[in-house]
Amino acid sequence: MRIIGGRARGLHLAPVGAGDAAAHLRPTSDRVRESIFNLLINGGHGNPVQGARVLDLFAGTGALGLEALSRGASHACFVEDGKTALGLLKRNIALMRAEAETEVLRRDACAMGPARGAGFDLVFLDPPYGKALGEKAISACLASGWFAPAAMIVWEEGTPPLPPAGLDLVDQRRYGDTVVTLLKVPE
Repeated sequence: MRIIGGRARGLHLAPVGAGDAAAHLRPTSDRVRESIFNLLINGGHGNPVQGARVLDLFAGTGALGLEALSRGASHACFVEDGKTALGLLKRNIALMRAEAETEVLRRDACAMGPARGAGFDLVFLDPPYGKALGEKAISACLASGWFAPAAMIVWEEGTPPLPPAGLDLVDQRRYGDTVVTLLKVPE
């Protein structure tokens, strides 16, 4: 696993192997991550990465949020509650030397509580597949002010999810066993 583009291009992140089933670690492959960023940056959506405040829910190793930082995001907040994943996440932030532009919150992404400060512009959501956790996390974040107006949400699932009420479906694509859904928060 490595950073695909931007200032940290080629940086190898902490190895996870095949993942950690007990900790629900299933890192987004380099190929899928590259496809996601190509879709975001070259897919006719402007460039929602440049200068963005990023929220990486179910962050795992942090590869999505760190990729966004490498490609020009201004800040990334990682939300993870697994002990194994938190260790890898903190190691990857250190490898990228991104401590000053990151924040790690150890909490359940489905019970975020009230947002502190402005909402986030770009949100990555990669929950354990098939458990309806994405829907719960999005609803919790919407209700608590975690998303900025017009925020872009990138949601990975094993099957095409139904967008929660009030969000606009922008795009949806399948990459192997991963379905990537782009949603937009209304302005």
